[in-house]
Amino acid sequence: MNQLSFTTEQAAWMSAIACDEAKGDLVALESAIHNGLEAELTVSQIKEALSQLYAYTGFPRSLNALGVLQRVIGDRQAKGVKVIMGEDANALPDDYDALERGTAVQTQLTGKPFNYEFAPATDYYLKAHLFGDIFARDNLTYADRELVTVSALSGLEGVEPQLKAHIAGARNMGVTEEQLQGIVVALAANGLLAETGRLAGLLETEWPQGKSNDAYAQYFTGQSFLQPYFGGVANVTFEPRCRNNWHVHHGAVQVLICVSGKGWYQEWNKPAVPLTPGTVIAIPEGVKHWHGAAADSRMQHLAIHTQEQPGATNEWLESVSDKQYNQLITF
Repeated sequence: MNQLSFTTEQAAWMSAIACDEAKGDLVALESAIHNGLEAELTVSQIKEALSQLYAYTGFPRSLNALGVLQRVIGDRQAKGVKVIMGEDANALPDDYDALERGTAVQTQLTGKPFNYEFAPATDYYLKAHLFGDIFARDNLTYADRELVTVSALSGLEGVEPQLKAHIAGARNMGVTEEQLQGIVVALAANGLLAETGRLAGLLETEWPQGKSNDAYAQYFTGQSFLQPYFGGVANVTFEPRCRNNWHVHHGAVQVLICVSGKGWYQEWNKPAVPLTPGTVIAIPEGVKHWHGAAADSRMQHLAIHTQEQPGATNEWLESVSDKQYNQLITF
């Protein structure tokens, strides 16, 4: 039960499905469900995830999402498009003790016994129902369920303490750092930018640096590395003091999402903006700018292009001089 049952592609679409459910964006959810089914997620897996989420996002969102799933299944079947139903959860034994089992699961999730003495009824619901009855259903693993929960909580404002707790819980349930980073990439690839920043700001982990960014080395001062991901998302790692030249994107908006370390973003004739994990910068088309690491820290950011028009180009300009760079104050 302590590892994901999804492929990388399936995990990405499950993350999008869960986040769209939490946001109540039924149009985006419908598209994500179609793509998830194309990636051979089963109806059982998606239905189970959306059912579980009532405990985190409320019955209205959960029921609306289940209605979208039902409609998508009907549309696909009417068109003769493949739908894999999958197996439902196995029945629990007659002597199953939900409270006992749920207490053990919650302890595993949190890393220590947890008792919510302020609200004993809520404590019981968490243990016996959520972690006892729901987590006992074996058509999703514990790791699967925590990926779904982290993805959904990323879509909700004002729940950072719960999101941070479930990031730790996901690790305790077998979700790897790479798989947690995969949630960030999936949200970014689906245009869920604020949600991506919210999660990235809490992960507190360094990302793989990829290979030396030799193809663009002429446009950088210092050493950088490039790690491409699916969906047009790329992670760029800047060593301390490394920065790219002033440049302009024509025919596209570039979005930067800082995921590790400290750095800077600056537009021409404007003050530099600090980059820390979770910072999201949308760079308007045609604006001259640069970005890079702080003097005393590496910096890693995801980069993705949106609103891309045919023939979009990147115009590289002069380097950011040491004099310009040294004017920045360490933070």
